[in-house]
Amino acid sequence: MATRVLLLLGTKKGAFIAESDAARRSWTLRGPYCETWPMNHVIGDPRTGTIYGGGGNEWFGPAVWKSTDLGETWTHSSAGLAYPAGEEPIKAVWSIAPGPDGLYAGVQPAGLFHSADAGQNWRHVEGLRRHPSQPHWQPGGGGLILHSLVRHPHDDRQLWVGISTAGVFHTADGGDTWEPRNHGTRADFMPEGQNYPEVGQCVHCLVTAPGMPDRLYQQNHCGMYRSDDGGKRWESIEAGLPSTFGFPAAAHPRDPETLYLLPLNGDSAGRYVPDGKAAVWRTRDAGRTWQDLRDGLPQQNAYFGVLRQAMATDPLDSAGVYFGTSSGALFASRDEGDRWECIAEHLPAILSVETLTVEG
Repeated sequence: MATRVLLLLGTKKGAFIAESDAARRSWTLRGPYCETWPMNHVIGDPRTGTIYGGGGNEWFGPAVWKSTDLGETWTHSSAGLAYPAGEEPIKAVWSIAPGPDGLYAGVQPAGLFHSADAGQNWRHVEGLRRHPSQPHWQPGGGGLILHSLVRHPHDDRQLWVGISTAGVFHTADGGDTWEPRNHGTRADFMPEGQNYPEVGQCVHCLVTAPGMPDRLYQQNHCGMYRSDDGGKRWESIEAGLPSTFGFPAAAHPRDPETLYLLPLNGDSAGRYVPDGKAAVWRTRDAGRTWQDLRDGLPQQNAYFGVLRQAMATDPLDSAGVYFGTSSGALFASRDEGDRWECIAEHLPAILSVETLTVEG
């Protein structure tokens, strides 16, 4: 059977799908879907082929969309996506993570929900917002959002989340209790002497390394980090990068030493690629050294940004790498980042990029 490669795009005006075969030389684009709602995260479940999208805003409220036919038709539900009476209403869903025991969804303002019936009904995982630090969580520039969900590949009760601006938290009991895991990550925006708090860091993106579930990579507002013990301690790996600031990180599908980043020029300098010259940065040794990959990327007048969920890899040989920009361009590499091409332009601002491969 033929392999189909789908790029699942969440944008400010709905979901889009770019599709190719295993050669990945020619792409077709379809959409927008989800009635052009703002879609913060669109992801596929590789076990079932079902596509889920998290979206919403102040006008529409939160919802999770679902397609069981690779995007041809969609349904959505917000049943249960609410905090108890008296608490701030939920504005949007920001992240989705499928797994054997159902779906997790991260929302704004930051909290966690679980669905055991493929997104039809949702249950608040109350333990996270019961953490003693919760009253002190503060919104980052994009709001107080739970944007990163990392599931342990072999233990459904273990989960890591990233919250802006609160930091990384881990549960080992399915969400009943949570532990902050921010030791070693800076908060440069805090007063002098308070730059390493237990909670309050502005994590931008959190991903796990393939085959090493306790190895995590984190792009932070204030640096780039690796942890080899599930986030208990973080080591800076920003030396050699052009900036300590950026949003997306994407792990190689098989090699735990290989990671891709797209640094930006800084939090108060425009938040675009440094010097207006686009580059993806790759490490092959877990962040000890970095290489800039520019072949095929614009090297002048490129003033776009790339957001926290807008970079992904596919599982093929060799691995494909993809990213979408704030100006609506979608870039692809079919050779692990060595060469790039623009495969779509003039889309709405791209908020997320994920991949799904299916047979048939």
